[in-house]
Order: sequence, then structure tokens, then C-alpha cells
Amino acid sequence: MRLLKICILTFTFICQFAIAKDCVILLHGLARNAASMAELETRLEQNGFWVANIDYPSRSEKIETLAELAIHSGISSCQKYAQNDPFRIHFVTHSMGGILVRYYLSKHPIENLARVVMLGPPNKGSEVVDKFKTLDFFTWLNGPAGQQLSTDKTSLVNQLGNVDFPLGIIAGNKSINWILSGILPNADDGKVTIASTKIQGMCSFLVLPVTHTFMMTNDIVETQVLSFLESGQFMHEKAKNNLCLD
Repeated sequence: MRLLKICILTFTFICQFAIAKDCVILLHGLARNAASMAELETRLEQNGFWVANIDYPSRSEKIETLAELAIHSGISSCQKYAQNDPFRIHFVTHSMGGILVRYYLSKHPIENLARVVMLGPPNKGSEVVDKFKTLDFFTWLNGPAGQQLSTDKTSLVNQLGNVDFPLGIIAGNKSINWILSGILPNADDGKVTIASTKIQGMCSFLVLPVTHTFMMTNDIVETQVLSFLESGQFMHEKAKNNLCLD
């Protein structure tokens, strides 16, 4: 949308080429797959972004390995698309996908990184993991990465530190899982508390009436994702913007 009005008034072909310089890497959450991000992928493509919707084996490896695997794949896809032309990389993540980005960027700064949007990220872990991580079924369902998402101060997710890149976070305050919400201590989306999604250094924060499981298919969420990628802010009356400038 950054150049859409110019495109309409001038040379559409040239403008389409310019818009395509922005590549968005989508990273799904734990025990999900790329299909869960397909609707958002389509919405982004309709608005001029080239999208790399990455499928990675979230239940098979630890976060450290998954981050290298998934993000290398995403960057490679962006490079293949751009060929020798300069381009910018954005990330849009759901749940644990945001932790993969935080881990990767703590080890490998990306020079052409633009903006990142995280949907329901367990940035401080989840009490659900604290409660069930010793159960065999939980381990089978969520794999080694799931064990790393506890709220314990020594867990990987709580060792990553603050962020230093343009980050917008959308949290949900609705739940379809009252059992898990009963375990969580504060307002939550059914798996992660609103408080846990926050991280020092984020630029914009927004709470919407959406659930953890389906937030990435919500029309308002999709609109706000586009807003942050294009402007660096959420354009919503309940959004808190410019937090990283304080």
C-alpha cells in the first residue's frame, strides 16, 4: 500500500516491481503448519508483498535448531525472489514463531531487516507449560521446543533479553479453552497471558478480542499487520504506539 496510490496515478508495472522489494517471512506456531498462515499470506500478497510462508517441524527440535532451519529457509526464499535486487525482510509470526525470530536475531543480525509483527507470542513463557511440561502427552504433542516455553527465569525464552528491532505485538483477550484459561493467572487468549506477550523494546502493542488459535485469520488482525508493516504503527484506537521511543 505504500506506493499503491502512486501506482494508480502513474506506471502500474514499475510500481508493482517496486512494491515487490518487500519480502515477508511468515512463521507459524508450535504444533501448527504453514496452512494456518495461508489466509494472512493471501492478504499480504494482495497488498503487494512477496511472501515466504515457511513450514517447519515445530514438534521435532529445540527452538535453537528450528530458528536456524526456518529462518534460513525464509531468507533463502526472499533472496531467490529478489535475485540481485535489493530487498527488505519483514517477519510476521504466530505464537512460538516469534520466539524463533528473537533467538535468530540474537545470534545473526539481519542488515536488511525492516519490521516484525508477533501475534500472541509467549515472550515471557506460558503457565500452561509450567503446569503440564512433565506429562508425557504434553511432551509428545509439543516436542522439545514446547519444554522451552516455561515462565521459569532460566528457560530459553526468558534468557533472550530485550528486543532492538521495530516490533509490533498483537495480543488476544478471548479464549475457547476455559480449562487452560483457568490455569493462566491473568487476562489471556487461551494459551498465553496478555502480560506474557509484552517485551521491553517493542514499538507498538495492541489487544484485540481474538483467541490464540485463530487470531491470524481475523480480519482486524490482518489489517493491523498490514498497518504496522507499512507504517511502523498499528492504526487502531486501542493501540499503544511509539513505545520504543520512550
